[in-house]
Amino acid sequence: MFKQISRGLRSILYAAGCAMFLQAGAWAQTITTNTDTFSPASKPAHEIFGLAMFALAITGGIFVVVAAAMAYAIIRYRRRKDDDGSEPPQIFGSVPIEIAWTVIPIIIVVVLFLTSARLIFAIKDAPRPKSALNITVVGHQFWWEVRYPGLGIITANEIHVPVSTKADPQPTYIKLLSADVVHSFWIPQLAGKTDVIPNHVNETWIEPTHTGIYKGQCAQFCGAEHAKMLLRVYVDTPAQFKAWVKQQQQPAVEDPAVAAGREVFMHNACMNCHEIRGTVATGR
Repeated sequence: MFKQISRGLRSILYAAGCAMFLQAGAWAQTITTNTDTFSPASKPAHEIFGLAMFALAITGGIFVVVAAAMAYAIIRYRRRKDDDGSEPPQIFGSVPIEIAWTVIPIIIVVVLFLTSARLIFAIKDAPRPKSALNITVVGHQFWWEVRYPGLGIITANEIHVPVSTKADPQPTYIKLLSADVVHSFWIPQLAGKTDVIPNHVNETWIEPTHTGIYKGQCAQFCGAEHAKMLLRVYVDTPAQFKAWVKQQQQPAVEDPAVAAGREVFMHNACMNCHEIRGTVATGR
């Protein structure tokens, strides 16, 4: 009886484990699709990816050397049948070995430090061409406000930029502000993370070389709805970007359904919990 129960329990656990494995794979695929740093599509992201691969090669080499040394020691000096149990000769200090395991790590750390510092300053001090697009992104709990000062456009949770080519470089410089708490602006395929801090201005830039939609997110926990603070960057052709700008600059069309919805919102319990700036709806 107990054997039958044990077999049944094993079958259930096996099925549950397979289901969890498949679900984890699906979840990982979703996350990777949203935050893929291994498919850079912008100049800063390409340089960051190169640095990451350089660091991975060094640390991977260290892992291989250490693992090989441990495997050799385990196999070469394993216990044998003819061992008499006596203690092997002991070595109390070796100047060449101690120098080696002190100097080599220092050299590795210095190389990684200098390489990282060079890239940080190269990205930070990159020359800004006159053709660059300037935008301002303001982090709110829990959404992104995107302003185009030179175009008179404001959007929410989406950025439209023109694609950059060798013949016509079109980088986009982004001024980052926070309206409340600390956020972190991150579009993995286009640039590295940049903190968005209250009462402080930070700046980053992107130069996408491929059209498409790139997903970003807030990478700093900022409250209960942090996970929903997402962002999309639409990289358009020059013609598409001009058409989008023209469409956004058109006056808004007043839809009767919108007016009716506003009346419902303002005269019912919605305004007790929700807030619309410029109205009496100030609930939180």
